[in-house]
Amino acid sequence: MKLAFSTLGVPGTPVAEVARLAAGNGYQGVELRVHPEEPVHLGLSPLERADVVETFKAAGVEIVALAGYVQAAAEGDDEPVLAELSALLELARDLGASSVRVFPGGGDQDQEEADATAARRLGAAAPAAADMGVDILLETHDTHRGGLDVARVVALVGHPRVGAIWDVLHTWLAGEEPVASHAVLAPHLGYVQVKDVASADDLTPLPLGAGVLPLRECLDGLDPQTWVCWEYEKRWHPGAAELPGLLGAGREHLLRLGAPKQ
Repeated sequence: MKLAFSTLGVPGTPVAEVARLAAGNGYQGVELRVHPEEPVHLGLSPLERADVVETFKAAGVEIVALAGYVQAAAEGDDEPVLAELSALLELARDLGASSVRVFPGGGDQDQEEADATAARRLGAAAPAAADMGVDILLETHDTHRGGLDVARVVALVGHPRVGAIWDVLHTWLAGEEPVASHAVLAPHLGYVQVKDVASADDLTPLPLGAGVLPLRECLDGLDPQTWVCWEYEKRWHPGAAELPGLLGAGREHLLRLGAPKQ
C-alpha cells in the first residue's frame, strides 16, 4: 500500500519539516490540512505555491490531497460553497495535489434534501475539477458518516472526478462493518483515512494498533495502489502524544496489517 499522513497531526508545522518527516519515516505522501492557521492555506501567493511544490518534489514526497473544509451539503446559497471549492481546486492544481477533501455538513436537513444539495454542488464543480486534473472526494463524516451515505451522494453525481474518502472512524461510529463500507465505497474510493481511539466515548488519538478500531478488516481487500493516510487528530486533542515520534512505528504497523495473508 502507499502510505501518507495528515498534517492535522502536526498542526502549524512548516512545510519543509513536514516533507522531512514524511521522507525520513518512509511515507510516500502527505495530506495537507488547508486552513488559515496552517502554512498551506487558500491565500498563498503564486511564489509561495511554487515553494511548496519544490519542497515536496525535492523530498520525493507526493501531495495526496488538500484537506479543505467545504461543506457540500450545507444549508444556504450554492454560490459561497462553490466559490470556496473552486479556490481549493485551484490551489490543488497549483500544488500538484491529486485531490481535495470536502465534508458533507448537511446540518438539520432531511437526508434526501442534503443528498440533493451536495450532489448538485459537486456536480457543478466536477467539470472544472476534470479540467484541472483534480478529484473531489467526499469524506465519510458528520451527517454522512456511513459509507452507504457517501456512496449514495457520489452515485447521484455520477462524474468520474467525484469520489469518496473512507474515514474508518466515522463508518465504525455509524455501526457499519468494514466489509460493508468497502463494498459500497470501492467503486468511488479515492483513499482511506486510518486512525485509532480508545472507545466511541474517548476519541483522543492513539498510536495505530493501541485502540479499538478494526484496522486490519478495513485494510483487507484494498487495491495495493490505494493510498492509506494516517489522520492523527492532534489539532483537536493537544494533550495527545506528539505524532513525529509515532510515525515510524505507525508505518510498520500498517505494513504488517496490509501484508498478504500466507
